[in-house]
Amino acid sequence: MTKEAKSDAIKEEAQKLGFAACGFSEATFLEEDSDRLKHWLDSGYHASMHYMENYFQKRADPTLLVEGAKSVISLLMNYKTENRQESPSAPVVSKHAYGEDYHFVMKRRMKQLLQFMQENMGPVKGRTFVDTAPVLDRAWAWRGGLGWIGKNSNLINRKHGSFVFIGEIICDLELEYNEIPERDYCGTCARCIDSCPTNAILPGRTIDANKCISYQTIENREELPESLAGKFDHWVFGCDVCQDVCPWNRKSPLHTMNEFEPSSEICSMTADDWEELSEEEFCTLFKKSALKRTGFKGLKRNLEFLRKDANSK
Repeated sequence: MTKEAKSDAIKEEAQKLGFAACGFSEATFLEEDSDRLKHWLDSGYHASMHYMENYFQKRADPTLLVEGAKSVISLLMNYKTENRQESPSAPVVSKHAYGEDYHFVMKRRMKQLLQFMQENMGPVKGRTFVDTAPVLDRAWAWRGGLGWIGKNSNLINRKHGSFVFIGEIICDLELEYNEIPERDYCGTCARCIDSCPTNAILPGRTIDANKCISYQTIENREELPESLAGKFDHWVFGCDVCQDVCPWNRKSPLHTMNEFEPSSEICSMTADDWEELSEEEFCTLFKKSALKRTGFKGLKRNLEFLRKDANSK
């Protein structure tokens, strides 16, 4: 098979497996993105995410992750939904955690895609990555022609908007690479910046995690900062504000993945249900959810902070 035929076959199979978009980049060192990452780390914008400082070279050089790597296959999976939590007074969960943990869903489908490549294109050495390894996923997706980096630092795809998960297959196949990265379509719009409750979105498409609700409610393992009291707007896990206001998400299609559908139990939970949730119920209800990342102790901390949030207004 020619590299063009291989590329077409991979895209076709990716679509069958439920991926919203697929693009290819040459596996080379990301010099500019490496410099941006260093500046972000040096500025302390990563807060307590010290793991971002680890494996710095690997983050910018895919050949250090897969020996002989020639290509980075970037994949998007849509998770936009019209489903909402029913109680207007209940703590709010980000849409990315409504259904089954996306790490598991994407990994399964990506391994199937890699297996398809190995069965149809000869011996292929490759690894799959979903947000848990030192890979600059948004940079690769941009290079692969799958979107541009918005002012809120999220990847935005012209068709699917920004409610997308990103994954990569780094492999030793030579493919047909995207030559012209997607241009910036944000224009003069600043709705994400203006709508951020904590002013976490900085110039230069930069996020200060110290102020970001998503970081504070998911990644932060310490006490939540009092300086942010009164600004969480009911968010107990993650935050979708900057995406909800983005014009590119208005007409983007809904996802077609059954795994991302929220359970009726989660959608129907009231404020009292959240407050009275036991650890056993937490483990059962969120067994397959990304929400378990914060842990029961973290969830209780977040709920307590929301009570302060309400009292401070």
